[in-house]
Amino acid sequence: MVDSGGKRMKEFLSGTILLAVAIVVPIQTMAQVDINFSIGLPPPVVFSAPPEVVVVPDTNDVYVVPDIDMDLFFWNGWWWWLWEGHWYRSHYHDRGWGYYDRVPRFYYDVDPEWRGYYGGHNWRGHRWNYERIPSQRLHQNWRSWHDTGYWQRQRTWGVQGYQPRPPQQRQELRYQRQGQYQQRPDVQRYQQQRQEQYQQRPQVQQPQRQEQRPQPPQQQHQPQVQQPHRKPQERSEGGEHQR
Repeated sequence: MVDSGGKRMKEFLSGTILLAVAIVVPIQTMAQVDINFSIGLPPPVVFSAPPEVVVVPDTNDVYVVPDIDMDLFFWNGWWWWLWEGHWYRSHYHDRGWGYYDRVPRFYYDVDPEWRGYYGGHNWRGHRWNYERIPSQRLHQNWRSWHDTGYWQRQRTWGVQGYQPRPPQQRQELRYQRQGQYQQRPDVQRYQQQRQEQYQQRPQVQQPQRQEQRPQPPQQQHQPQVQQPHRKPQERSEGGEHQR
C-alpha cells in the first residue's frame, strides 16, 4: 500500500515530465525568429556515412558535398544548408541545424555552374583534378589549410594551369550572382512569406511626446567680494616715507 505522500510525489513527477516534454518539443521543431515570425527546421539529413567534400575553385576555402541534390556546404567551421530559400547552419552535417537569417557571405563566390564543372572534371576550360576529402580529414585540417592558403596558393584548387580571378572581377561576379540569387523561386517565396507575416504583426503605437521648450538659463548672482581697507603709509622716525 502506497501512502499519500508517495502518491503525491509520483503525481508531481509525472506532471513535471509532461511539462518538460511540452516545452522541449516545440523548441526542437521550430526555429524562432521573432515573436510573430517562425521558420520550420529542415527535415533530417540522412547519410549512410559521413559525406566527402570537394573544395570549390575561386572561393575562400568553400567545400561542397557533390553527390547529393541539395546545396550543402562547409565553410569556416560550419556546415551550411540552403533549403526552400532559408539558410541553416550546424557544426554537424546531419543534425543540430539552426536558422540563419541572412545569406552567408561565402555563397556569392560559388559559381552556380559548379555541378556541371564537377561532372566533366573541367573548370572553365581547365582540367579539374579535384580531390575528394573525407569529413574527418576536413574537420582536422580546414583551419590550417585556410591559414596557409593551401588550396588557392599551393594547389590552385586542383585546376591545371589556372590563375585565380583578379579581385575586381571576383567582386563583379559577386554582384551578378547576388541578383541571380534574388530571382530564385524558392528565395522569392520565402521573402514574400516573411513580408506577409511581418505586415500581419500588430503595430504598437508609441505614445506621443510633448515637445519641451528649452528653459533660459537662470542668472546666478555672484557674491560681492569686499576689498580690504588699505591703511595710509606710515612715516619713518626721520619724517620721510619708507622706500
